[in-house]
Amino acid sequence: MNPIRRHFLQSGAVLAAGLFIAPEQLSATTRNQVRIGLIGVGLRGQNHLELALARDDVDVIALCDTDAGMLRDSIAMVTASGKKMPEIVTGDPHAYRKLLDRRDLDAVVISTPWEWHRPMIVDALERGIRYVGTEVVLGLTLQDHWDVVRAAEKYGAQVMMLENVCYRRDVIAVLNMVRHGLFGDLLHLQGGYQHDLRGVKFNDGKTPYDSGAEFGDKGYSEARWRTQHSIDRNGDLYPTHGIGPIAMMTDINRGNRFTRLSSYATRAQGLQDFVLAKGGKDHPNAAIRFKLGDVVTTQIACANGETVLLQHDTSLPRPYSLGFRVQGSKGLWMDINQSLHIEGISPRHKWEPAAAWLEKFDHPLWKKYATDADGAGHGGMDFFVLHAFIESAKRGIATPQDVYDAAAWSAITPLSEQSIAEDNRSVDFPDFTDGAWQTRKNTFARTDAF
Repeated sequence: MNPIRRHFLQSGAVLAAGLFIAPEQLSATTRNQVRIGLIGVGLRGQNHLELALARDDVDVIALCDTDAGMLRDSIAMVTASGKKMPEIVTGDPHAYRKLLDRRDLDAVVISTPWEWHRPMIVDALERGIRYVGTEVVLGLTLQDHWDVVRAAEKYGAQVMMLENVCYRRDVIAVLNMVRHGLFGDLLHLQGGYQHDLRGVKFNDGKTPYDSGAEFGDKGYSEARWRTQHSIDRNGDLYPTHGIGPIAMMTDINRGNRFTRLSSYATRAQGLQDFVLAKGGKDHPNAAIRFKLGDVVTTQIACANGETVLLQHDTSLPRPYSLGFRVQGSKGLWMDINQSLHIEGISPRHKWEPAAAWLEKFDHPLWKKYATDADGAGHGGMDFFVLHAFIESAKRGIATPQDVYDAAAWSAITPLSEQSIAEDNRSVDFPDFTDGAWQTRKNTFARTDAF
């Protein structure tokens, strides 16, 4: 029998035989409840709030936002849950520090505009909070990333990127396949953030999506702050969705690392066309010139010889796609065509549907928690991310993705901006682990716990 086919047929037995470490082996010390505070309860923060309120092992003890409407909606969610009302913190943009001054917080979740992530994370760590979950991204500048890494190291704390795609059902099944050697030695991987955000960056100031041509003070939700980055910056502004799974499959920060990066950007046209279509040529925003190229392509080299290609494409009409491609010496998988090809098994020179393989290698996490994840945001991924964060805090152990992962994924943004600004020059990728990547081990998703 073909050895690859034998491997495929035996995979169920391998899983059953204990490839994944039992949850009770992770830690002998646990706490029953995690007391958390949420900084930022806009639409994204409310996603986290909903999941936190549904858990018996989480006490939401404080909420902070400067938007009265978002706080009102969040208070209504707490009331509907029947849980105790948390402290409500509001006021000026630095009011969040009052929340952080509480001495009974075990963890905080930050869901605020990007420019606030670095100061809020560092302030939380300096006040003794040892578990910080943050939305994309870690910071704006490369120095922001170093500041967060050094603070986490100084205080022995965990900083986890909460919104990531590592738990997507097909992606984590492919990770399972990678670890079983189905694709051979990995050589090239692709991903990205290919998502038409024109109707997110502009609205009518009252509803969040596809409703007008306003942004900034006249916009609503993300249009209030996110659009300005497209005016001021040119680079891969949202790399984490694409790079997270790739980093886990290639053992980045755990036996491998990113070494160099170069980026290219097309001209900017899509957002201006959108404003003209929505508001007309006489609309004040029709005169804006956007800096962000419509499609930004980034190439990354790895220490172990793999190459990575990322694309950021949010200003043009297109269906949503993260564009994953995982290619090795024996075959490849692509999510766009939902197909794969494995040498010696697939028909020669032909794709075969990936569905049967994904079902065969469905990760134990999804087998265990699919019902709990049903209805959670991002196709259930949000459940797994928050679950991992909370379970780590309960056990007092490292989060599955840590501050080094957050920094490596997020630093692609300032590095891509630098490369584009310097005529697409290849720039060195910093080693946030200071060499520790050579001996660290990849333990992500080795269990069915989180």
